[in-house]
Amino acid sequence: MTTASQHKRPSTGRMTVPLPPEFTERDTGPFDPPSVLGRLGSQGPVHRVTMLDGDPMWLVTDHELARTLFADPRLGSDRFGSKRVLDKLPEQVRARMTDARARAGSFITMDPPRHTRYRRLLTGQFTVRRMKQLTPRIERIVTEHLDAMIAAGPGADLVRAFALPVPSLVICELLGVEYGDRGEFQERTAMLLRLDVPVEEVMRLADELRAFMRGLVLSKRAEPTDDMLSGLIEADPTLTDDELIGIANLLLVAGHETTANMLALGTFALLEHPDQLAALRNDPTLIGGAVEELLRYLSIVHLGVVRTTREEVEIAGEVVPADSTVLLSVPAANRDPRQYDKPDALDVTRPRGAHLAFGHGVHQCLGQQLARVEMTVGFTELLRRLPGLRLDVPAADVPMRGDMLIYGVHALPVTWDEA
Repeated sequence: MTTASQHKRPSTGRMTVPLPPEFTERDTGPFDPPSVLGRLGSQGPVHRVTMLDGDPMWLVTDHELARTLFADPRLGSDRFGSKRVLDKLPEQVRARMTDARARAGSFITMDPPRHTRYRRLLTGQFTVRRMKQLTPRIERIVTEHLDAMIAAGPGADLVRAFALPVPSLVICELLGVEYGDRGEFQERTAMLLRLDVPVEEVMRLADELRAFMRGLVLSKRAEPTDDMLSGLIEADPTLTDDELIGIANLLLVAGHETTANMLALGTFALLEHPDQLAALRNDPTLIGGAVEELLRYLSIVHLGVVRTTREEVEIAGEVVPADSTVLLSVPAANRDPRQYDKPDALDVTRPRGAHLAFGHGVHQCLGQQLARVEMTVGFTELLRRLPGLRLDVPAADVPMRGDMLIYGVHALPVTWDEA
Protein backbone atom coordinates (compact mmCIF):
# COMPACT_ATOMS: atom_id res chain seq x y z
CA MET A 1 0.00 0.00 0.00
CA THR A 2 1.16 3.54 -0.74
CA THR A 3 0.24 6.35 1.60
CA ALA A 4 1.02 9.88 0.45
CA SER A 5 1.22 12.81 2.83
CA GLN A 6 -1.27 15.65 2.51
CA HIS A 7 1.10 17.85 4.51
CA LYS A 8 3.87 19.42 2.44
CA ARG A 9 6.13 21.09 4.93
CA PRO A 10 9.91 21.06 4.69
CA SER A 11 12.12 18.85 6.79
CA THR A 12 13.36 20.50 9.97
CA GLY A 13 16.81 19.03 9.45
CA ARG A 14 16.48 16.93 12.58
CA MET A 15 18.14 13.55 12.48
CA THR A 16 14.85 11.63 12.63
CA VAL A 17 12.59 10.35 9.87
CA PRO A 18 10.25 13.20 8.82
CA LEU A 19 6.87 11.47 9.14
CA PRO A 20 3.48 13.02 8.38
CA PRO A 21 1.61 14.11 11.54
CA GLU A 22 -0.92 11.28 11.36
CA PHE A 23 1.90 8.84 12.14
CA THR A 24 2.99 10.69 15.29
CA GLU A 25 -0.23 12.06 16.82
CA ARG A 26 -1.93 9.79 19.35
CA ASP A 27 -5.46 10.57 18.21
CA THR A 28 -7.48 7.95 20.12
CA GLY A 29 -6.07 8.37 23.62
CA PRO A 30 -2.83 8.90 25.53
CA PHE A 31 -1.87 5.21 25.67
CA ASP A 32 -2.73 4.05 22.16
CA PRO A 33 -0.60 4.33 19.00
CA PRO A 34 -1.81 6.59 16.18
CA SER A 35 -4.95 5.03 14.70
CA VAL A 36 -3.42 5.00 11.20
CA LEU A 37 -1.04 2.25 12.36
CA GLY A 38 -3.92 -0.05 13.27
CA ARG A 39 -5.68 0.62 9.97
CA LEU A 40 -2.55 -0.11 7.99
CA GLY A 41 -1.79 -3.19 10.08
CA SER A 42 -5.18 -4.67 9.20
CA GLN A 43 -4.36 -4.31 5.50
CA GLY A 44 -0.96 -6.00 5.49
CA PRO A 45 2.43 -6.30 7.20
CA VAL A 46 4.40 -3.63 5.27
CA HIS A 47 3.39 -0.31 3.73
CA ARG A 48 5.11 2.16 1.42
CA VAL A 49 4.70 5.63 2.96
CA THR A 50 5.80 8.98 1.57
CA MET A 51 7.78 11.03 4.09
CA LEU A 52 7.59 14.80 4.38
CA ASP A 53 10.82 15.20 2.42
CA GLY A 54 9.30 13.27 -0.50
CA ASP A 55 11.31 10.08 0.01
CA PRO A 56 9.57 6.72 0.32
CA MET A 57 9.72 4.71 3.51
CA TRP A 58 8.60 1.16 4.20
CA LEU A 59 6.62 0.91 7.42
CA VAL A 60 6.43 -2.50 9.10
CA THR A 61 3.46 -3.08 11.43
CA ASP A 62 3.50 -6.88 11.80
CA HIS A 63 5.06 -8.32 14.97
CA GLU A 64 6.70 -11.42 13.54
CA LEU A 65 7.99 -9.59 10.48
CA ALA A 66 9.40 -6.77 12.62
CA ARG A 67 11.10 -9.31 14.89
CA THR A 68 12.65 -11.02 11.88
CA LEU A 69 13.84 -7.74 10.37
CA PHE A 70 15.39 -6.59 13.66
CA ALA A 71 17.79 -9.52 13.26
CA ASP A 72 18.29 -9.24 9.47
CA PRO A 73 21.88 -8.10 8.71
CA ARG A 74 20.71 -6.69 5.36
CA LEU A 75 19.03 -3.89 7.29
CA GLY A 76 21.66 -1.59 8.80
CA SER A 77 21.55 0.74 11.79
CA ASP A 78 24.06 3.20 10.32
CA ARG A 79 21.54 5.58 8.79
CA PHE A 80 24.26 8.17 8.30
CA GLY A 81 26.31 5.86 6.14
CA SER A 82 23.76 6.67 3.43
CA LYS A 83 24.75 9.47 1.03
CA ARG A 84 21.06 9.98 0.28
CA VAL A 85 20.32 10.68 3.94
CA LEU A 86 23.42 12.81 4.47
CA ASP A 87 22.66 14.98 1.43
CA LYS A 88 19.33 15.99 3.00
CA LEU A 89 20.91 17.17 6.25
CA PRO A 90 22.05 20.73 6.97
CA GLU A 91 25.77 21.16 6.42
CA GLN A 92 26.70 21.36 10.12
CA VAL A 93 24.78 18.15 10.86
CA ARG A 94 26.33 16.40 7.88
CA ALA A 95 29.78 17.40 9.09
CA ARG A 96 29.02 15.98 12.54
CA MET A 97 27.67 12.71 11.16
CA THR A 98 30.80 12.17 9.04
CA ASP A 99 33.23 13.10 11.83
CA ALA A 100 34.77 9.87 13.14
CA ARG A 101 35.67 11.45 16.48
CA ALA A 102 32.18 12.84 17.04
CA ARG A 103 30.56 9.47 16.30
CA ALA A 104 33.12 7.32 18.12
CA GLY A 105 31.53 4.97 20.63
CA SER A 106 27.95 5.70 19.58
CA PHE A 107 27.39 2.05 18.79
CA ILE A 108 23.60 2.28 18.47
CA THR A 109 24.11 3.69 14.95
CA MET A 110 26.83 1.22 13.99
CA ASP A 111 26.72 -2.13 12.21
CA PRO A 112 28.96 -5.17 12.75
CA PRO A 113 31.88 -5.52 12.99
CA ARG A 114 32.33 -2.07 14.60
CA HIS A 115 29.18 -2.53 16.64
CA THR A 116 30.30 -6.01 17.77
CA ARG A 117 33.37 -4.72 19.58
CA TYR A 118 31.44 -2.19 21.66
CA ARG A 119 28.57 -4.58 22.29
CA ARG A 120 30.94 -7.21 23.65
CA LEU A 121 32.61 -4.69 25.95
CA LEU A 122 29.28 -3.43 27.32
CA THR A 123 27.86 -6.92 27.76
CA GLY A 124 30.78 -7.58 30.08
CA GLN A 125 29.68 -4.61 32.20
CA PHE A 126 25.92 -5.29 32.29
CA THR A 127 26.39 -8.55 34.15
CA VAL A 128 23.80 -10.38 36.25
CA ARG A 129 26.16 -9.95 39.21
CA ARG A 130 26.27 -6.19 38.81
CA MET A 131 22.48 -5.98 38.47
CA LYS A 132 22.06 -8.04 41.66
CA GLN A 133 24.53 -5.79 43.44
CA LEU A 134 22.57 -2.74 42.31
CA THR A 135 19.16 -4.02 43.44
CA PRO A 136 19.52 -3.11 47.15
CA ARG A 137 20.77 0.33 46.16
CA ILE A 138 17.79 0.78 43.80
CA GLU A 139 15.49 -0.21 46.66
CA ARG A 140 17.11 2.42 48.91
CA ILE A 141 16.86 5.11 46.21
CA VAL A 142 13.16 4.35 45.69
CA THR A 143 12.50 4.38 49.44
CA GLU A 144 14.33 7.67 49.96
CA HIS A 145 12.37 9.41 47.23
CA LEU A 146 9.04 8.06 48.44
CA ASP A 147 9.91 9.14 52.00
CA ALA A 148 10.56 12.65 50.72
CA MET A 149 7.33 12.69 48.69
CA ILE A 150 5.24 11.52 51.62
CA ALA A 151 6.85 14.02 53.98
CA ALA A 152 6.10 16.89 51.59
CA GLY A 153 2.63 15.66 50.56
CA PRO A 154 0.07 14.60 49.94
CA GLY A 155 0.41 15.78 46.37
CA ALA A 156 3.38 15.90 43.97
CA ASP A 157 4.43 15.89 40.35
CA LEU A 158 5.40 12.24 40.08
CA VAL A 159 7.83 12.99 37.24
CA ARG A 160 9.96 15.49 39.17
CA ALA A 161 9.61 13.86 42.59
CA PHE A 162 10.05 10.21 41.64
CA ALA A 163 9.99 8.96 38.04
CA LEU A 164 12.88 11.10 36.78
CA PRO A 165 15.24 11.25 39.80
CA VAL A 166 15.15 7.51 40.57
CA PRO A 167 16.61 6.23 37.26
CA SER A 168 18.79 9.34 37.02
CA LEU A 169 20.45 8.49 40.31
CA VAL A 170 20.81 4.83 39.32
CA ILE A 171 22.52 5.64 36.02
CA CYS A 172 24.70 8.22 37.79
CA GLU A 173 25.92 5.54 40.19
CA LEU A 174 26.40 3.05 37.38
CA LEU A 175 28.55 5.44 35.33
CA GLY A 176 30.23 7.18 38.25
CA VAL A 177 28.60 10.58 37.69
CA GLU A 178 28.24 12.76 40.78
CA TYR A 179 24.49 12.98 41.44
CA GLY A 180 24.83 16.67 42.12
CA ASP A 181 25.78 17.05 38.45
CA ARG A 182 22.56 15.43 37.21
CA GLY A 183 21.14 18.80 36.19
CA GLU A 184 24.05 19.02 33.75
CA PHE A 185 22.59 16.24 31.65
CA GLN A 186 18.86 16.03 32.44
CA GLU A 187 17.89 19.31 30.82
CA ARG A 188 20.14 18.80 27.80
CA THR A 189 18.94 15.24 27.31
CA ALA A 190 15.30 16.30 27.39
CA MET A 191 15.96 18.95 24.74
CA LEU A 192 17.95 16.56 22.54
CA LEU A 193 15.00 14.17 22.45
CA ARG A 194 12.52 16.79 21.29
CA LEU A 195 11.33 16.53 17.70
CA ASP A 196 11.07 20.30 17.18
CA VAL A 197 14.40 21.69 18.40
CA PRO A 198 16.34 23.66 15.75
CA VAL A 199 19.47 22.00 14.42
CA GLU A 200 21.76 24.72 15.79
CA GLU A 201 20.41 24.12 19.29
CA VAL A 202 20.86 20.36 18.93
CA MET A 203 24.50 20.85 17.98
CA ARG A 204 25.12 23.19 20.91
CA LEU A 205 23.51 20.84 23.42
CA ALA A 206 25.40 17.86 22.04
CA ASP A 207 28.70 19.74 22.35
CA GLU A 208 27.93 20.71 25.95
CA LEU A 209 27.05 17.11 26.83
CA ARG A 210 30.30 15.90 25.25
CA ALA A 211 32.30 18.49 27.20
CA PHE A 212 30.63 17.38 30.44
CA MET A 213 31.37 13.73 29.73
CA ARG A 214 34.96 14.44 28.67
CA GLY A 215 35.63 15.79 32.16
CA LEU A 216 34.18 12.61 33.67
CA VAL A 217 36.27 10.35 31.42
CA LEU A 218 39.48 12.20 32.33
CA SER A 219 38.65 11.94 36.05
CA LYS A 220 38.04 8.17 35.76
CA ARG A 221 41.34 7.68 33.96
CA ALA A 222 43.11 9.54 36.75
CA GLU A 223 41.18 7.96 39.64
CA PRO A 224 39.18 4.85 38.66
CA THR A 225 36.37 3.75 40.96
CA ASP A 226 33.91 0.84 41.08
CA ASP A 227 31.70 2.03 38.23
CA MET A 228 31.00 1.05 34.64
CA LEU A 229 33.10 3.77 33.01
CA SER A 230 36.15 2.77 35.07
CA GLY A 231 35.38 -0.85 34.21
CA LEU A 232 35.43 -0.09 30.50
CA ILE A 233 38.77 1.69 30.81
CA GLU A 234 40.21 -1.33 32.61
CA ALA A 235 38.65 -3.87 30.22
CA ASP A 236 40.06 -2.20 27.10
CA PRO A 237 42.88 0.32 27.64
CA THR A 238 42.87 1.03 23.88
CA LEU A 239 39.50 2.82 24.10
CA THR A 240 40.05 6.47 23.23
CA ASP A 241 38.56 9.37 25.16
CA ASP A 242 36.20 10.01 22.24
CA GLU A 243 35.00 6.41 22.29
CA LEU A 244 34.39 6.50 26.03
CA ILE A 245 32.55 9.82 25.72
CA GLY A 246 30.29 8.40 23.01
CA ILE A 247 29.54 5.24 24.98
CA ALA A 248 28.89 7.13 28.22
CA ASN A 249 26.62 9.70 26.57
CA LEU A 250 24.58 6.96 24.92
CA LEU A 251 24.18 5.07 28.20
CA LEU A 252 23.40 8.26 30.10
CA VAL A 253 20.60 9.30 27.74
CA ALA A 254 19.16 5.83 27.25
CA GLY A 255 19.60 4.87 30.88
CA HIS A 256 17.35 7.45 32.50
CA GLU A 257 14.96 8.87 29.89
CA THR A 258 13.38 5.55 28.93
CA THR A 259 12.88 4.21 32.45
CA ALA A 260 11.71 7.57 33.76
CA ASN A 261 8.99 7.70 31.13
CA MET A 262 7.95 4.11 31.72
CA LEU A 263 7.56 4.79 35.46
CA ALA A 264 5.48 7.93 34.90
CA LEU A 265 3.42 6.79 31.91
CA GLY A 266 2.97 3.34 33.46
CA THR A 267 1.58 4.89 36.63
CA PHE A 268 -0.77 7.08 34.56
CA ALA A 269 -1.97 3.99 32.66
CA LEU A 270 -2.62 2.07 35.87
CA LEU A 271 -4.51 4.99 37.40
CA GLU A 272 -6.69 5.14 34.28
CA HIS A 273 -7.32 1.36 34.49
CA PRO A 274 -8.52 0.97 38.09
CA ASP A 275 -9.35 -2.72 37.65
CA GLN A 276 -5.71 -3.42 36.72
CA LEU A 277 -4.46 -1.22 39.54
CA ALA A 278 -6.68 -3.12 41.99
CA ALA A 279 -5.41 -6.47 40.67
CA LEU A 280 -1.83 -5.39 41.35
CA ARG A 281 -2.65 -4.09 44.81
CA ASN A 282 -4.46 -7.32 45.66
CA ASP A 283 -1.68 -9.56 44.36
CA PRO A 284 1.76 -7.89 44.29
CA THR A 285 3.26 -11.10 42.85
CA LEU A 286 1.78 -10.06 39.51
CA ILE A 287 4.31 -7.23 39.24
CA GLY A 288 6.80 -9.08 37.00
CA GLY A 289 4.17 -9.81 34.37
CA ALA A 290 2.67 -6.35 34.83
CA VAL A 291 6.01 -4.72 33.95
CA GLU A 292 6.19 -6.75 30.73
CA GLU A 293 2.58 -5.89 29.90
CA LEU A 294 3.17 -2.18 30.46
CA LEU A 295 6.26 -2.32 28.23
CA ARG A 296 4.17 -3.95 25.49
CA TYR A 297 1.08 -1.82 25.94
CA LEU A 298 2.83 1.56 26.08
CA SER A 299 5.76 1.06 23.66
CA ILE A 300 7.40 4.39 24.46
CA VAL A 301 9.72 4.27 21.42
CA HIS A 302 7.38 6.82 19.89
CA LEU A 303 8.05 6.46 16.17
CA GLY A 304 9.72 3.08 16.00
CA VAL A 305 13.19 1.89 15.04
CA VAL A 306 14.78 3.06 11.78
CA ARG A 307 16.83 0.80 9.56
CA THR A 308 18.46 1.34 6.13
CA THR A 309 18.61 -1.44 3.55
CA ARG A 310 22.20 -2.34 2.72
CA GLU A 311 21.08 -4.12 -0.47
CA GLU A 312 17.84 -4.77 -2.30
CA VAL A 313 15.54 -6.70 0.05
CA GLU A 314 12.17 -8.36 -0.45
CA ILE A 315 9.94 -7.72 2.55
CA ALA A 316 6.63 -9.59 2.59
CA GLY A 317 6.45 -9.46 -1.20
CA GLU A 318 7.52 -5.80 -1.42
CA VAL A 319 10.81 -5.21 -3.25
CA VAL A 320 12.67 -2.56 -1.24
CA PRO A 321 15.65 -1.00 -3.07
CA ALA A 322 19.08 -0.69 -1.52
CA ASP A 323 19.64 2.45 0.58
CA SER A 324 15.96 2.73 1.51
CA THR A 325 14.44 3.63 4.87
CA VAL A 326 12.55 0.95 6.79
CA LEU A 327 10.68 1.85 9.96
CA LEU A 328 9.95 -1.01 12.34
CA SER A 329 6.91 0.32 14.18
CA VAL A 330 7.28 -1.01 17.71
CA PRO A 331 3.95 0.52 18.86
CA ALA A 332 2.11 -1.22 16.01
CA ALA A 333 3.97 -4.53 16.36
CA ASN A 334 3.28 -4.66 20.09
CA ARG A 335 -0.46 -4.24 19.37
CA ASP A 336 -0.57 -6.82 16.55
CA PRO A 337 -3.83 -8.82 16.93
CA ARG A 338 -2.17 -11.80 15.21
CA GLN A 339 0.29 -11.93 18.11
CA TYR A 340 -1.83 -10.88 21.10
CA ASP A 341 -5.37 -11.58 22.23
CA LYS A 342 -7.21 -8.26 22.73
CA PRO A 343 -3.99 -6.28 22.06
CA ASP A 344 -5.51 -2.89 22.88
CA ALA A 345 -6.40 -3.99 26.42
CA LEU A 346 -4.06 -3.49 29.37
CA ASP A 347 -4.05 -6.82 31.22
CA VAL A 348 -1.55 -7.28 34.05
CA THR A 349 -2.45 -11.00 34.20
CA ARG A 350 -1.61 -11.54 30.52
CA PRO A 351 0.77 -14.49 30.03
CA ARG A 352 4.26 -13.21 29.30
CA GLY A 353 5.05 -12.99 25.61
CA ALA A 354 7.89 -11.82 23.40
CA HIS A 355 7.23 -8.09 22.99
CA LEU A 356 9.57 -5.78 21.08
CA ALA A 357 9.82 -2.91 23.56
CA PHE A 358 13.56 -3.59 23.90
CA GLY A 359 14.04 -4.43 20.22
CA HIS A 360 15.53 -7.73 19.09
CA GLY A 361 18.73 -9.07 17.57
CA VAL A 362 22.23 -7.66 17.97
CA HIS A 363 20.90 -4.20 18.90
CA GLN A 364 18.51 -5.40 21.61
CA CYS A 365 18.68 -3.03 24.59
CA LEU A 366 21.69 -3.82 26.77
CA GLY A 367 20.12 -2.25 29.86
CA GLN A 368 16.83 -4.11 29.73
CA GLN A 369 17.44 -6.08 32.93
CA LEU A 370 18.35 -2.91 34.80
CA ALA A 371 15.18 -1.25 33.51
CA ARG A 372 13.10 -4.23 34.65
CA VAL A 373 14.59 -4.06 38.14
CA GLU A 374 13.94 -0.31 38.40
CA MET A 375 10.34 -0.68 37.23
CA THR A 376 9.64 -3.70 39.41
CA VAL A 377 10.92 -1.99 42.55
CA GLY A 378 9.46 1.39 41.60
CA PHE A 379 5.91 0.24 40.87
CA THR A 380 5.83 -2.17 43.83
CA GLU A 381 6.85 0.44 46.38
CA LEU A 382 4.81 3.23 44.80
CA LEU A 383 1.59 1.23 45.15
CA ARG A 384 2.50 -0.13 48.59
CA ARG A 385 3.51 3.19 50.13
CA LEU A 386 0.83 5.47 48.64
CA PRO A 387 -2.68 4.24 49.44
CA GLY A 388 -5.39 5.84 47.36
CA LEU A 389 -2.87 7.08 44.77
CA ARG A 390 -4.79 9.04 42.14
CA LEU A 391 -4.49 11.85 39.61
CA ASP A 392 -4.70 15.36 41.01
CA VAL A 393 -5.91 16.82 37.70
CA PRO A 394 -8.35 15.59 35.04
CA ALA A 395 -6.71 12.98 32.81
CA ALA A 396 -7.19 15.25 29.80
CA ASP A 397 -4.98 17.87 31.47
CA VAL A 398 -1.93 15.61 31.81
CA PRO A 399 0.69 17.00 29.37
CA MET A 400 1.82 14.25 26.99
CA ARG A 401 5.24 13.96 25.32
CA GLY A 402 3.95 13.65 21.76
CA ASP A 403 6.74 16.04 20.75
CA MET A 404 9.51 13.71 21.92
CA LEU A 405 11.35 10.68 20.53
CA ILE A 406 10.59 8.89 23.81
CA TYR A 407 6.87 9.02 24.59
CA GLY A 408 5.51 9.68 28.05
CA VAL A 409 4.26 12.57 30.17
CA HIS A 410 5.92 15.90 30.82
CA ALA A 411 4.34 15.98 34.30
CA LEU A 412 1.99 13.78 36.31
CA PRO A 413 0.25 15.60 39.19
CA VAL A 414 -0.89 12.99 41.73
CA THR A 415 -2.14 12.85 45.28
CA TRP A 416 -2.84 10.09 47.80
CA ASP A 417 -4.46 9.33 51.13
CA GLU A 418 -2.50 10.09 54.24
CA ALA A 419 -1.73 6.96 56.24
